[in-house]
Amino acid sequence: MKLIVIGCSPAWPNPGSGQSGYLVEGAGRLLLDCGPGVLERLRTREIWPSVDAVAISHFHLDHWGDLVPWIFGASFGPGRGRPRPQLWLPPGGAGTLRSFGQRLGFAERLEHVFELYEYENGVAFDAAGFEVTAFRLSHYDELTFGLRVADARSTLAYSGDSAPDPNLAELARDADLFLCEATLAATEPGDIRGHLTADEAVDAFQASGARRLLVIHRPAELPLDGGLERAVDGLEVEL
Repeated sequence: MKLIVIGCSPAWPNPGSGQSGYLVEGAGRLLLDCGPGVLERLRTREIWPSVDAVAISHFHLDHWGDLVPWIFGASFGPGRGRPRPQLWLPPGGAGTLRSFGQRLGFAERLEHVFELYEYENGVAFDAAGFEVTAFRLSHYDELTFGLRVADARSTLAYSGDSAPDPNLAELARDADLFLCEATLAATEPGDIRGHLTADEAVDAFQASGARRLLVIHRPAELPLDGGLERAVDGLEVEL
């Protein structure tokens, strides 16, 4: 299994960085999330992305926004006539995406570009030759999932966006690599939370027993202490 960080910015882009997009290669090619800037960076590698499946963690724009230009590029541009990747969405996500499509003019093209599927919480599914399991996480009031990707040799866990949540440790239980967000400099006020501090990401990592932590979704302006490893666009990790 190989991870390529395509984009790892938070909800606002870091300078020169795309938003959330993580390409996992093995028997096939699986893209975890597809935020703004991800399609452009994929196209620097090949004229049009040749992926077998895309899995979306939730419907905040920085995690799915580049599906829109993907649909238009696959309808009228260099992606036209290419095989349709699977598109795995949260429960109810197909209807959500069709609703956006009605407003943004891509509804009729959506299923000509992607094969639509919805995953279920805690139920493994096959995508791009990997076994993928979604774990429900806390992220404000948005229906949000972390994604655990495994093959016969390796396991990668991707938090997407999450507040402190016991399911983070289960998501990354004994994984080879834990991609965990750490958006915040300090704990958010109030009872409804959506993101982690670096200390909270470390707590989830230590509780999980995962072997390696890679901090994602971190604003460029926030340093990381304690020798923590931070993702950057273009980073490649062999698991």
